[in-house]
Amino acid sequence: MKKRGLVMMAAVLAAAGLAGCGGNSAEKQQNTTQAAESTAGQESSSGKETTVEAGNTQGDKTELTITWWGSQQRAELTQEALSLYEAENSGVTFDGQFLSGADYWNKLATSAAGHTMADVVQMDKAYIQQYVDNSMLVDLQPYVDSGVINMEDVDKTVQEFGRIGDGLYAICIGVNSPALLYNQTLLEENGIELKDNMTMDEFLNVCRQVKEKTGYKTNLQYNNGTSWMDFFLRSKGEYLFGDGAIGASKENLTEYFNLYKMGIDEGWLIDPSVFAERSIGQPEQEPLVYGSDPSNMSWCAFYFSNNMNAITNAAPEGMKIGITTWPSDDAVKSNYLKPSMFFSVSVDSEKPEEAAKLIDYWTNSVECNKILLGERGVPVSSVVADAIAADMSESDQKVVDYINNVVTPKCSTVSPASPNGATEVYDVVYKMQEKICYEEITPEAAAEELLKQGNKILQSKQS
Repeated sequence: MKKRGLVMMAAVLAAAGLAGCGGNSAEKQQNTTQAAESTAGQESSSGKETTVEAGNTQGDKTELTITWWGSQQRAELTQEALSLYEAENSGVTFDGQFLSGADYWNKLATSAAGHTMADVVQMDKAYIQQYVDNSMLVDLQPYVDSGVINMEDVDKTVQEFGRIGDGLYAICIGVNSPALLYNQTLLEENGIELKDNMTMDEFLNVCRQVKEKTGYKTNLQYNNGTSWMDFFLRSKGEYLFGDGAIGASKENLTEYFNLYKMGIDEGWLIDPSVFAERSIGQPEQEPLVYGSDPSNMSWCAFYFSNNMNAITNAAPEGMKIGITTWPSDDAVKSNYLKPSMFFSVSVDSEKPEEAAKLIDYWTNSVECNKILLGERGVPVSSVVADAIAADMSESDQKVVDYINNVVTPKCSTVSPASPNGATEVYDVVYKMQEKICYEEITPEAAAEELLKQGNKILQSKQS
C-alpha cells in the first residue's frame, strides 16, 4: 500500500488546549451557580408552551453564541430552529458556529484554553468529563431546580446522563444507539442476508460475500472515535478505560486489532488512503454513499442511529439504506442506549440563564422539534416525541422502531464517561489502526503499544 499522511482528529492539540484552561473558571462557575439559584421559584421558561422569553426584561438585544458539529443537514435544521426561536423571542439573535467533528473538538479546545467558548456548546459523552475536570462547564442543576429548564417529561435515567459527581453539566437532547447503516439495495440485489444482532463470524462472512459478489469493501470505524472498539470490548466484559488505566486486556485488544489485519490480508477492508482527501465522520463523504468505484466504497458504515437520516439524504438516487446492530458475540453486553449528544453552557458565557432557556426550548418545544425531527436522536421529552411522530420521515420511523424493538430488548448500561486524557488515548488507537492497515505493526504489538502509551497518558492525568 502507498503510505499517506496521517488523517485523524486533532486529539493531541485538543488535550494540550484543555490542560491549561482552568484559569479563573472555578470562580466563574461559583458566580454562575449563585445567579441561577436566585431564579428559584420562577416558572419554567417553556414548560408545555413553545414560546420562551429570553434576554433581559428591559428588551435589550441579546446575542448568544452556539457551536455544534455534524452534517450539512444538521447545520441547516439547527439554523432553522434558531431562526424560529429568534422570531418567537424579540431581541434575541444567534451566532451559530458549525464545524465537522474533527475540526470541532480542535476548535473547542482552543477556545476553552483562551476562555472564549460559545455560550451554548454541543457536547459529547466522550469529552464531558474532561471539560468538567477543567471547570469549563456550568452546573445546570440550579436551572433545573428553578424551572428555567423543565425536565418534567424527561425520564429520570435520561436526566442523569449529564451528571458528573454532584453537578449536572449537560442536558441530553436526544437518545440513540450504535447502528450499522448499510446499502440495503446492494445486498438485496445480490441475495446477501443480514440479520439483527449478528455474531462477529456472521458479519465477517458478509464482508467476504459482498467483496466476492460486488467488489464493494467494508469500512470498519477508522480514525473516527473508539465507540466500535468499546462495543467490541463490552462483549468480552471489558471497557477501554478502567480506573486510571486502560481497562482492556492485551488478549482482547489484540483480537480487536486483528480484525483490521484480517480485512487487509483478505482484501475486504477499504484502503485507508481513501480517507486522505475526505473529512472523516462527515456523512456526505462516507464511503457508503460517496464514490463511483466499488473498490473505494463500502457496503456499510459504523455510525449511530441518529445519523440514519443524514446518510439516507446523502445516498445516491436508488440506494436504500438499512439499519441493524453492530456485530457482537454477546449482543446484550454490547448493545446500549446512550445520549446522542448534549447541550452544555460554558463558564465563559455572560448570559448563562438565557443559554439555559435555549436548552429548555430545545427540550420542550414541539414546534422546534417538528423542524429537527430527531436528527440529533429520539427526543428526550415524551410529550415532544409523541407530538412529532406523525411528521417523521420513513427513515426516522425506522430509527424509532430500531431503538424500541431491536436494541432496547437486548442491551445493557452504557459505558462510563471517558476520563481526562481520553482524547490522547484515541490518538494512539488511530495510529495503531493506521500502522496495521499499512502493515507496519502486528496486532499484538499494537495492543502492547496501546497499553504502554495509554496507561502512561492516563496516569499522568491523575491528581
